[in-house]
Amino acid sequence: MNIVTDPPRAPQEAWLKAAYDVLTEDGVEAVKIMPLAKRMGVTRSGFYWHFSDREALLEAMIAYWEDKNTGNLVARCDAYAETICEAVLNLFDCWLDDSLFDSRLDLAIRNWARNDAALAARLERADARRKTAIEAMFLRFGYAPADAEVRTLTMIYTQIGYISMQVCEEREPRFARMADYVRVFTGWMPSASEMDRFRARHEPG
Repeated sequence: MNIVTDPPRAPQEAWLKAAYDVLTEDGVEAVKIMPLAKRMGVTRSGFYWHFSDREALLEAMIAYWEDKNTGNLVARCDAYAETICEAVLNLFDCWLDDSLFDSRLDLAIRNWARNDAALAARLERADARRKTAIEAMFLRFGYAPADAEVRTLTMIYTQIGYISMQVCEEREPRFARMADYVRVFTGWMPSASEMDRFRARHEPG
């Protein structure tokens, strides 16, 4: 007797990964259920085990971006540090560790928000959270409010520029500039031991 069974369903994470790939490659307009199913080699019916509709999938991706990029950035700003240089290096972890901050996703969200007023409002709130967290980091180390704000905006605009220009750098030249970036942003040069600890966190293996 032949028993007919339903084809295996792709897990929710697989749908999100496929949607992420399309979003970051081609923009939100290309994120559609049937093309995603074809890309994954599954039927579209499996989609509805995980999401009620396309809007639910898009909301899941936005929530993921908020939790990962903004949530981790705020956490790195709040992390323990004995000096402002160490605090800024904690934040720099986000720029070197894709598991903490996804630059491609940040760019895709910013591009998407240009034509989506609701997302633009959420992006504005996310940027405000990031600004508040970085500014609080400077204030914690005794910077005057106006000084803390300018240094914060300088860091934010620099990083958005990196993301928007899709700058690709070899790891070693970027590491070599990190101490000077800290000096520009804080007015202080990080110590050799601070740079050693920072580098050790990002060494492979």
